[in-house]
Amino acid sequence: MKTEILNADHPVIFRHAVDILKHGGTVVFPTDTVYGLAALPFNEDFVERLYVVKGRNSARAIAVLIGDVLELEKVSVSPSKSAKQLAEQFWPGPLTLVVPRHPNLPEVLAPLPTVGVRVPDHPVALSLLGMTGPLAVTSANRSGRENTNSAQEAFEQLRGRVDLIIDGGRSPGGVPSTVVDCTSPDLKILRPGPISYDDIDRIVSN
Repeated sequence: MKTEILNADHPVIFRHAVDILKHGGTVVFPTDTVYGLAALPFNEDFVERLYVVKGRNSARAIAVLIGDVLELEKVSVSPSKSAKQLAEQFWPGPLTLVVPRHPNLPEVLAPLPTVGVRVPDHPVALSLLGMTGPLAVTSANRSGRENTNSAQEAFEQLRGRVDLIIDGGRSPGGVPSTVVDCTSPDLKILRPGPISYDDIDRIVSN
């Protein structure tokens, strides 16, 4: 497989990416944390390719990125009031909400009937998501290796394994998103991150 690298300002880059994804391909693009590796999430075969590309254990969950808070109900069944409150307050941004997984999403995304969902705060990611709708996204690196923060770093690890890398400059990197389990009345932070428990408690307590 030949891996293309195209700049994010290429005139047809997003249409090209959509075409690749619709045919079961994989696309790498920058987010507000690291570069991400994406496939369309509603097809089991497409999602399974992400595990193959990374060489990753399929028991580990893959998150879904969406372009707008209004898309939450496309990937989750009856997200809780607190999930909606946190989404409205902190998206786009470094907060992943674990919510009940929509039945249209394949079980291969996660071993549990839940899914992690986030809206990234990055213009390239949001432009792509605006055209594709929800995407199954994992970090653009081989399993067990360093995260990638540039198109070149992603190319060095995934050359010949992915169809397209969108070069949107260097990703900020740094601290991964805060992960909050919103599937029960008592919210639980599964992974600490930039948004603190106090920030979250202040929103859901109002």
